[in-house]
Amino acid sequence: MTIAELSLVLFVISIAAGVLGSLLGLGGGFIIVPVLTLGFHLDIRLAIGTSIVAVAATSSAGAARNVSESITNLRVATFLALATTLGAVTGALLAGVFDSRALFALFGIVLGLSGVQMIRKRSPRPIADPTPEREKVSLSVGLPVGELGDKSAHLADRLRLHSAYWDEANSCEVPYLVVNTGFGLGLMYLAGTVSGLLGIGSGALKVPAMDLAMHLPMKVSTATSNLLIGLTAAASAVIYFARGDIDPLIVAPVALGVMLGATHGSKLLVKVRSDRLRALFVIVLGLVAAQMIWKGFA
Repeated sequence: MTIAELSLVLFVISIAAGVLGSLLGLGGGFIIVPVLTLGFHLDIRLAIGTSIVAVAATSSAGAARNVSESITNLRVATFLALATTLGAVTGALLAGVFDSRALFALFGIVLGLSGVQMIRKRSPRPIADPTPEREKVSLSVGLPVGELGDKSAHLADRLRLHSAYWDEANSCEVPYLVVNTGFGLGLMYLAGTVSGLLGIGSGALKVPAMDLAMHLPMKVSTATSNLLIGLTAAASAVIYFARGDIDPLIVAPVALGVMLGATHGSKLLVKVRSDRLRALFVIVLGLVAAQMIWKGFA
């Protein structure tokens, strides 16, 4: 296969990766890494380096539209950015010396368990009244009034992380209450570490962390993840580039394809129903989990 043919194939595959990555908040690395390693037999470190750049491209193409549509929670993203960035640097440094087979298997198991929990969780019921009172927001995320208490949401209250977004698919305003901020911060550091180590964008951990632990709606979790994965990727890409694990001939068609796909994926996000988005995410999550477990034990 010539360089031109390889570039064309990678470009087409990367468009699909960009669409799914932006739509689900995963970054596209979950497709890029296995394609390059299993399909083209590229060294895993070069594949991860390429994926890191692809993740950054997904974020830059999709995050801007999500922000303009007011789906992304910028306060939550800012709060979690430090943890996920520090985690990315940690993972990138460990990638040079760490045997990742056990981590692949562990990561796959964690994803599988996250998928099970997301299936069991009922989607929040949208309400037409967007008044940002604690009682109404609590009801909108499916929690009885007073169940959260002052302590679990105290930091989120002080940082004013609670918000609302317009759900185009249901034609209503959906307010939501952010909880478990400290726990979410720890999960973001872990997600950043996995991203820097495996080059997958770690949206597969970020989205469940925000959706299950912090109780953000699925669309908000996906959109906010798209922004965070770009910050994570940018932090670790510098280290991969300095180590020589990024090949411009491979990165160029992948980055272009992912950016094109991510642009279309972000347009689809505002139109798809949250329950269908959750179902699609769980299916992809299961495939990624199986792939990670296989790579860990193979």
